[in-house]
Amino acid sequence: MSQTTTEFDAKAAESGNKATERFKSSGKRAALDVPKERVSLLAREVLEAVYATIRKHKVTYAEYNALKDWLISVGEDGEWPLFLDVWVEHVVEEVATENRKGSKGTIEGPYYVPDSPAQKTPARLPRRDDEPGTELTWKGQIRDLDGNGLPGKVEIWHADAAGFYSQYAPGLPEWNLRGTVLADENGNFEIQTMRPAPYQIPTDGACGKLIAAAGWHAWRPAHIHVKVSAPGHELITAQLYFPGDAHNDDDIASAVKPELILDPKPAADGKGEEMVYDFVLDPAEG
Repeated sequence: MSQTTTEFDAKAAESGNKATERFKSSGKRAALDVPKERVSLLAREVLEAVYATIRKHKVTYAEYNALKDWLISVGEDGEWPLFLDVWVEHVVEEVATENRKGSKGTIEGPYYVPDSPAQKTPARLPRRDDEPGTELTWKGQIRDLDGNGLPGKVEIWHADAAGFYSQYAPGLPEWNLRGTVLADENGNFEIQTMRPAPYQIPTDGACGKLIAAAGWHAWRPAHIHVKVSAPGHELITAQLYFPGDAHNDDDIASAVKPELILDPKPAADGKGEEMVYDFVLDPAEG
């Protein structure tokens, strides 16, 4: 008798390869036309930092070969997007957005999928009929720096109550807990979804080997991913976090910022929770 595959059967290599394939098709690789001088500068400084570490800590050939073997495994498991997004992206995001005056953002992570189904506000994200967890209603507004409402949109995606993402774990509907919500003419929006769970990044692949070898934990706090945009303004990519999560202070991806902590309250109708969180967008350059 065949056994049904569920989200709990998710494997690191499968989700890693999907993340790699999605990155290849995202158009982001077009940024490879970086001037040679810039490539030389950055490559040399990264390599010099590696040399300095080897010399400082007297790295042995056994350790060097272990690193080589691990780097090969990262590629074989398709986990370069996961590795870079977890341990490197937060610094790139910090530098890229340091001059913004509006709302704070944070990393995108490896599980974004473009072109999610669009709905006008008020919206209810796609979900299973028996979707587990706590109902969550989010009300907010998109504004400019002067406080004017902007008729923009909110792309939203997040894990379910077991910590899994649709399209990256088997058995979940394609667009489960993913959507694009169109705000009204004043930038107001309302989104009905479910509260996500904290989760561990995949640990049965190369990244998990690093975590185990270093004695680290693999946990990310519960969070909601968003991309908020409006014509003539800079897009914000952010993650919204919940108070009291055990890993807000030691997120493995180092992506939590105090400005991104939510304040959910029991819903007025007694069903689940509700919260208010607004976004302020900077004008687009030029």
